[in-house]
Amino acid sequence: MNIDRQSPNILELPNLETSLLPAPRHDALGADANAHAPRILLLYGSLRPQSYSRKLALEAERILQQLGAETRVFDPHELPVLDSVGKDHPKVQQLREWSQWSEGQVWVSPERHGTITGVFKNQIDWLPLEEGGVRPTQGRTLAVMQVSGGSQSFNVVNTLRVLGRWMRMVTIPNQSSVPKAWQEFDDAGRMRPSSYYDRVVDVMEELVKFTLLVRGRSDYLVDRYSERKGVEEARQLARESGAVDHVAASSL
Repeated sequence: MNIDRQSPNILELPNLETSLLPAPRHDALGADANAHAPRILLLYGSLRPQSYSRKLALEAERILQQLGAETRVFDPHELPVLDSVGKDHPKVQQLREWSQWSEGQVWVSPERHGTITGVFKNQIDWLPLEEGGVRPTQGRTLAVMQVSGGSQSFNVVNTLRVLGRWMRMVTIPNQSSVPKAWQEFDDAGRMRPSSYYDRVVDVMEELVKFTLLVRGRSDYLVDRYSERKGVEEARQLARESGAVDHVAASSL
């Protein structure tokens, strides 16, 4: 569990009626009740000291922990701009390792000029579609949220959905858009009670349910005819060229 050093009383949920938020029913989802807690990575898209996307990510983390999830919040400070350093940079390695660790993710970005911030996009750009034959995000669940300084908008969550699809993730139907975010958090950084807060709870509850439903099945769910066909064609070419026989002989 990663608890941000600036997040006070992470398990205190004064605005949540916990009796109305039971733990997900494993039997209803066909999930193993004895399996480990769902592993959720949260990413946010601002470096400002008063970052509202960070505050929303931490609020989401509290709810996820109430639902029994194990969480990590990635700090984008000191993550270099894509390709300015090698992938062996410590922050790049941390981001990739945490993505690989996760079974689900929460993406939260402010809206800047009608779209996601460069800070957020830089994190996604560092996550490769494929590395060593392994896709770091494929088959993982995803929840998308945004904060805005003005009126409610859905530009960011729509863009995040496009990114999630490109990263081959299972993006849940629900989403959250928090307008005038500066009004929605108190001086301690906690989200005030409102319909927006309730929607965040809805999104996190749905994410945990989908994560339990998908995990252990994601490899099968994302298995593709076109990829199986490509593998078989490559094998056929290898057989016709004698490469398979050569490899078999050399292993004797």
